[in-house]
Order: sequence, then structure tokens, then C-alpha cells
Amino acid sequence: MPFKDFFDYLEFEKNYSVHTVTAYKKDLSAFFEFAVAEYEYTDLKQVNYGVIRSWIVSLVEAGISNRSINRKISSLKSYYKFLLKTEQIEESPLTKHQALKTAKKVQVPFSEKEIATVIELLAQETGFEGLRNKLIVELFYATGMRRAELVNLKLGDISSSKRTVKVLGKRNKERIIPLLPSIAVTVSNYLVERNRLESIRDDTYLLLTKKGVKLYETLAYRIINSYFSRASEKVKKSPHILRHSFATHLLNEGADLNAVKELLGHASLASTQVYTHNSMAKLKEVYKNAHPRNSK
Repeated sequence: MPFKDFFDYLEFEKNYSVHTVTAYKKDLSAFFEFAVAEYEYTDLKQVNYGVIRSWIVSLVEAGISNRSINRKISSLKSYYKFLLKTEQIEESPLTKHQALKTAKKVQVPFSEKEIATVIELLAQETGFEGLRNKLIVELFYATGMRRAELVNLKLGDISSSKRTVKVLGKRNKERIIPLLPSIAVTVSNYLVERNRLESIRDDTYLLLTKKGVKLYETLAYRIINSYFSRASEKVKKSPHILRHSFATHLLNEGADLNAVKELLGHASLASTQVYTHNSMAKLKEVYKNAHPRNSK
């Protein structure tokens, strides 16, 4: 496979997760197989945009969604950027490519009532797993951190005295998020139970399984899905929806958009502005009640 240097670059220089690198491998391998089978190209440095366009057409005809196709092309773009950076090519064949149009996915946040119901359920939890699950839900909702960020939290990232948590986000960018006093208490109670585990293999990480190994992303998803299935009928019940809820509820209560951007770890304000659509109903209500020209 002609991509080893690129994958090493993603893993060791860009510090991409194993999951992300695997996705790149899958996309590039699929394109390589297409280029070999249809055009007998064995060196992708020689590929022109016509070959890529033919691949896109074949994907569309196979019923692949525009969103998935765009992701695959994004992988190709990254590969050709790497070739440019390492001076293996002079121009990317994707320089003038325009992404396929996609319908915007509506992410419906949990309501404050649904969150409150889950918090009440968690208040009854005891023991190691119960307190760990309580901490997971509270951290997701009170900080808006991503699932990968949560499972990679280390013991040293939590400061009980300052009531803050240090989060390592995308591109290894660190941010400090304040913790509510109630979460500091949950952390303390959880650590007592954590220290009672028979064996701890991944002792640097905050969140563990009952076997003493680092919490994994699939388990974090299952925990959120399990609790919110008892409180919500929404189709999607995931850590990402909790992140949406965190942002939406802050904006509903008048939080500054730039402040929410920093808390979420977004690189640009455009990413954060997605959440203003969810809070538009609240803004309309405030406008209606507060504007002097509104007839009451």
C-alpha cells in the first residue's frame, strides 16, 4: 500500500486517533483500488481530477450519500496536501473541487426537563459504576466536551481546588473549563470508589471500567444512551447530543457566543453558530416580551 508515510504522518505528527487513521486508510484504499481497476494507475501522484470525478460518479451510482462522499474526498484532499507538503507533487488534483451539496442534519438537543429526569435517576446510583456513570453524564452536560476528550481525561486534568478540568481537544489544543461545585463533589465521591477497585491497570486515567482499564468510547455512548432512553423519546441519544444540549441551553440563557465557542473548543465561530438555530425560539420569546413596540 503506497500510503505508509502519510499514515505515519497522521498518527505521529498530527496525533490523530486510531479510529480516524483507520477511516483514512479505508477511504484511500478504496480510491486506490478504483484507480488501479478502472485506469491502471498504480501511482496516485499521477492521478488527475478526471479520475477522481469518475470515482465520485461511481459512488453516487452506488447509492453512497453526498455526506459520505464528501468525507471520502476530504481524506483524498488531506493525502494530496501531504504530497504537496513533502514536495512529491506540484499541484493537488483537487484544487478546484467543490464539495457535493448536503442537507443539513438537524440535531435536536435534550430538553432541560429530560436532563433533570436523568440527573434524578443518577442521584440514586451508588457503588463504583453508578458514581462513574453519574460523573460521565454530569461532565458531558456541564462542560460540553467531546466523547474522545472525556475518555482521555487523566487524573491530573481535574483540579479540585480550582474547580477546573483541562481538556485536550482536536489538534492537541488544550482548554480549561470550569466545574460546578456539585461536580467537584461527584468527582470526590467517585475517586473513593475508584480507589477500592481490586486492580487498576490504566492508573493515569480518570474514568475506568470495573476491571480497572481505561473507559472506551463505545461504553461511554452506551451509558448515555441507556440513561436517556429512560427519559427521552428522541431518536438520537448520544454524548454528541449532550454536547448540543450544553451549548443550546447556555445560549438560551443568554451566554455570549464567543464564550461558548471557547468552552466547546471550536476553531471558528462558524462552527458554534450552528447552535444559535436551536436557541432561536428562546430568542423570539425574549424579543416578543422585551421589545417596546410589541403590543401586549
